[in-house]
Amino acid sequence: MWEILQNPIFQITIRSLHISGTATLLSTLWSLPLGILIGMKSFPGKQFAKGIFNALLGMPTVALGLILYLLFSRTGALGFLHLFPSPQAIIIGQAILVTPIIVSLTTSAVESVDPEIADLAKTLGASELEASLAVLRESIGGVVLAIIASFNRAIAELGVALAVGGNIRGFTQVLTTTIALEVNRGKIEYSIHLMIILLAIVFTITLLTNLLQRRIK
Repeated sequence: MWEILQNPIFQITIRSLHISGTATLLSTLWSLPLGILIGMKSFPGKQFAKGIFNALLGMPTVALGLILYLLFSRTGALGFLHLFPSPQAIIIGQAILVTPIIVSLTTSAVESVDPEIADLAKTLGASELEASLAVLRESIGGVVLAIIASFNRAIAELGVALAVGGNIRGFTQVLTTTIALEVNRGKIEYSIHLMIILLAIVFTITLLTNLLQRRIK
């Protein structure tokens, strides 16, 4: 058991799951309410807001990584936080990266729910929050898909992890940065092993999500 815990591949995998899982959870805290708000409410600029988040779905990770590097580096505007390089910086970067995914998919899921459900809940005496929860329950399948898609995006990204993590062995190395490093070193077999683990994680979580959605339906 101790040998497994000390295995570099095991440690890198657990670190990747921890960083991307935390980033997804962090992003969900602000993206989910925002997606519900945009989906349920009518307000000036709603289509513009949706367009912005949809456009940000294609944000290149290297571009976001460079922006965060300029902010978190010692001479950057946020250099006083001493987050570069660190797992915390990667978590923040990945949380920002997946925010448009959760917001856009949650908005679409909420908008697909019959508006009469919220109106009926309010007619029966429900508060604004309770009406929102009723709509959320009806759109739970789409919301779960949004969260899982965000996690898959986070754990598979490279640019942010490399730019603000520095790929430091035993500290900020994750699956994607290690794969890139080992390919450059010519250690293809080792890279393939890591790639298989990464794909296994993504496919397993996606499969479990599909099974969960079927049960929900």
